[in-house]
Amino acid sequence: MLTRARTRRAETARGRRTPTTARALLAVALAGACVPLVPSPARADIVRDRQRGVLDELSMDAAWKITKGRNVTVALVDSGVDPKQKDIAGSVTVGPNMLAEIDGNTKPAHLHGTNMASLIAGHGHGPGGRDGIIGMAPEARVLAIRVIGEKEDPSYARYRSSREAEDAVAKGIRYAADHGADVINLSLGKISLPGRDTEIPAERDAIGYAIGKGVVVVSAVGNNGDEPGLVDGDGFSPYSYPASYPGVIAVAATQPSHDRAPFSNRNLSVVLSAPGAGLPVAGPGSDYYVSDGTSDASALVSGIAALIRARHPKMAPALVSQALIESTRYGPKSGYGPDVGFGEVNAQRALTAADTLAKGASTASAGKPGGKRFADRDPGDVTIIHRPAWVTPAVIAVVVIGVGGVIGAFLVAAAFQRRHPRILPVGAAPGLGGPGGPGGPGGPGGPGGSPGGGFGPRPGPSYAPSRYGGAQGGGPAYGSPASGP
Repeated sequence: MLTRARTRRAETARGRRTPTTARALLAVALAGACVPLVPSPARADIVRDRQRGVLDELSMDAAWKITKGRNVTVALVDSGVDPKQKDIAGSVTVGPNMLAEIDGNTKPAHLHGTNMASLIAGHGHGPGGRDGIIGMAPEARVLAIRVIGEKEDPSYARYRSSREAEDAVAKGIRYAADHGADVINLSLGKISLPGRDTEIPAERDAIGYAIGKGVVVVSAVGNNGDEPGLVDGDGFSPYSYPASYPGVIAVAATQPSHDRAPFSNRNLSVVLSAPGAGLPVAGPGSDYYVSDGTSDASALVSGIAALIRARHPKMAPALVSQALIESTRYGPKSGYGPDVGFGEVNAQRALTAADTLAKGASTASAGKPGGKRFADRDPGDVTIIHRPAWVTPAVIAVVVIGVGGVIGAFLVAAAFQRRHPRILPVGAAPGLGGPGGPGGPGGPGGPGGSPGGGFGPRPGPSYAPSRYGGAQGGGPAYGSPASGP
């Protein structure tokens, strides 16, 4: 779980290339690592133009003719949100800060959470809301609950070494379930490594509680798919939690070619996928970023799930998941695979599938009459096999033993950290730009990793507008040829 920091040059509305600053979103989250788009009078137009390719690929215009997510609440259990950011202003309810004791009197950065909020429920700004970021469910509300820290937070060091942070995610999930959330987005996680159990019982129970109350839970599968030493001989990446808990819609990230983005974790927890390379997102204040990660893919799916819930408010989480699965395209020939699950989600197709499922659910038989059984006799006794008691608390026990020194502090960080965002360069145009800049500083190592390290430049694909041409650089773009209108 290392940082990825890069820089690239961005193009202004007049075609000039102006240096950008590598303001890394080094949050402890699964995330779409980001760098700012260049400030310019027409910056927001560039943002929406760059977003157009993904909107077209997901058939968002067609989906919005049916619903835009009105009366639906998506709980964003994340690093917190800037409610004054103009693309989401008026659509955010600020929930509790589960890290309040850790933050003290400091002001969190709210970077990663604001990024995700814009992808879920951004409504843009300016005349007709046509500038800036538009989310998948632009009329939905976001319930922002702060549960994770990020490197820009003044309290980050305390967060990394605090045992109080362990249950913050679980508390956030339960709060969301008890306060009207229809969908919960979890663009965060911890990876499971051999010899270490990263499941947190409180999180698992909280997710079961939320699903039991009819809440749809969506989570990112992780960004460790290309990290040396973390991929096994069969090409499988570590499992990430909470994405791997039962009932969670675990989302992988795709690139413009619709196959798995190299960083996206590859394993059998993956349910489906969504675009996750080179997505524009809004940040606190007036900043915009280009983001790369499974966090972003998860946010897109949460927004589409919100559209389904707006159309069918009482639809069970399992049926919402089924509608999303039935909407997928570009999946493996076998029907399912660990790279992208059942395939890449599509909003219009998901709403159509949900309509069919809703109709079937309303006309289906209720099953056996009361008092009748499917079997001829009563079921036998059920044996419950528990894991050894030492398995779950193993890491915590080591942390407590070593807490008096430097080693103890490192182990606490290893036990409680969330994944850092990846930093993706800004393209030279609405498509892919030139080569990346120098690698950024290394971040703290994760469980089983090294205490530091970093990644140098590596150009990646971008989702270009289908109706815009121009230089695409070294990779393909969604829905458009490499050049020409």
